[in-house]
Amino acid sequence: MKLKLIALLPLIISLTSCFGIDTNIVINANGSGTISIEYRIASSLDELGRLDGNERWNTIPAGRADFERTLDRIPDIRLLSFSSSAEGRNTIFNVRMEFSGILGLLGFLDAYGSLASYSSISGNKLVLTLSAGAESIDRNLELLLRELFNGYFVQFSFSLPGEGSLVLLEQNGNIIPPNDPVIQQGEIVSSGRRVSFSLPAYNVLRAENGLNLELNWQ
Repeated sequence: MKLKLIALLPLIISLTSCFGIDTNIVINANGSGTISIEYRIASSLDELGRLDGNERWNTIPAGRADFERTLDRIPDIRLLSFSSSAEGRNTIFNVRMEFSGILGLLGFLDAYGSLASYSSISGNKLVLTLSAGAESIDRNLELLLRELFNGYFVQFSFSLPGEGSLVLLEQNGNIIPPNDPVIQQGEIVSSGRRVSFSLPAYNVLRAENGLNLELNWQ
């Protein structure tokens, strides 16, 4: 089995990661701002890792020290707060950071250095790859993944200093049409000073033609 799943932030690392993530980003007129993240990890995550006989398998930051080590490698950003709590089948993590410029924001969003781009030639434009596309997999595995990710969402919101727009694109640059399975059961606020999207995590994981976010603002 092989999936072309690109990591989203330092949090979405592995195919077997059962997650939900809600990210709120505030961008000020001078390029500074804050990032607030709530992410949920299912208890089944650890169990999946142990199926491979790897008791120490853990690639998702699960403590303040993990975030501090990550942010130490990124300029212009710092950790403000970190907390965690248990709720039902999930462990919930809340993280808040601030960045002093757009480069700090890009450094966090794009841990691999190839997933995000920013341009200010004509207004401000940020493009972020959420998924590079998925190959065909066995039907039974498809059903398993659908069950594991059921009820988890990937949510992003951006509060902007001026009017803005948000569109979701395929990897070839085409806008994803409203009837596409990727954005079914999702919600998109595409214009205004606060734009956002919310998609089932499974849809992001299995976006066959890739999934890019394009954000524009004045």
